[in-house]
Amino acid sequence: MTQRPVLVVLFDDVQSLDVTGPVEVFAGAARAAGDPSAYPIRTASLDGGPVRTHSGLRLLPDTGLDAAVADGPPHTLVVPGGEGTRAPDPALIDWLRTHAPRAERLVSVCTGALLLAEAGLLDGHRATTHWIACDHLARRYPGVDVDPDPIFVRDGRLSTSAGVTAGIDLALALVEEDLGRDVALTVARHLVVFLRRPGNQAQFSAQLSAQTARREPLRDLQQWISEHPGEDLSVEALAARARLSPRHFARAFHAETGTPPGRYVDRVRLEHARRLLEETSRGVEEVARTSGYGTPEAMRRAFLKALGTGPAEYRRRFHSPVDRLR
Repeated sequence: MTQRPVLVVLFDDVQSLDVTGPVEVFAGAARAAGDPSAYPIRTASLDGGPVRTHSGLRLLPDTGLDAAVADGPPHTLVVPGGEGTRAPDPALIDWLRTHAPRAERLVSVCTGALLLAEAGLLDGHRATTHWIACDHLARRYPGVDVDPDPIFVRDGRLSTSAGVTAGIDLALALVEEDLGRDVALTVARHLVVFLRRPGNQAQFSAQLSAQTARREPLRDLQQWISEHPGEDLSVEALAARARLSPRHFARAFHAETGTPPGRYVDRVRLEHARRLLEETSRGVEEVARTSGYGTPEAMRRAFLKALGTGPAEYRRRFHSPVDRLR
């Protein structure tokens, strides 16, 4: 079996799950494939010394970064995130600038994207990071095409992921590409995670991605929308329920939630439809109707626009065999 050496960069104030999540996926994949050498994994800090994670956990690297690449670049270089990316050691940035382009695959987890951007490795590429750092990444590094929505983005040999557990999703996607779906599924089951959330899945649900309205009528209406996606959710109908004029309602809803009512409704309906496709065996026509799309074709257009795939393909890839929503 082809060996794909993995090197994980360590530094002080790294996020421990950004390190251990991908490591567990790659190590589990090697076991599932029946070849412990499928993914030789090493961790390395600048000087080879131990680092302290942001939570206080101490990690002992296998070696120093220079020693790790003395015999050649790794197949996959993983750069985790954490508080340590806020003011990184210039020597670490220099090392990434010199050595990261030589890796066959370059992967960042969470705010590790900031280290890659500082080293100039994201210029001209589409990338993502933890939602809280997306604006900063876009402002500080205008040469990067920042997409704040997906849980991970793959752009050629470069892959970036959102916060913490998204690194597991990205690692599973890489394993599926390398060793096939069966191996990735075995790892996902062992880790009790989904195989796999699509990279273009939003980092937040509709309710979490919007602010909670301050005023009780609008706050209650947000909850009602999420519970009734198949109802008439036009601005006029929602305004009547909130006892406001349509114009006043649209303005107030946007001001208090940060999202126009139409976009909020679109997110709720997409989220509801995806959940039904993932967790039930209901037909596409029923899912379209109960999610408020009316017709399968309307739902298909919404899925293609938001996720780049149709409902049937989405279900094929992400359906759980247990119907939990009957």
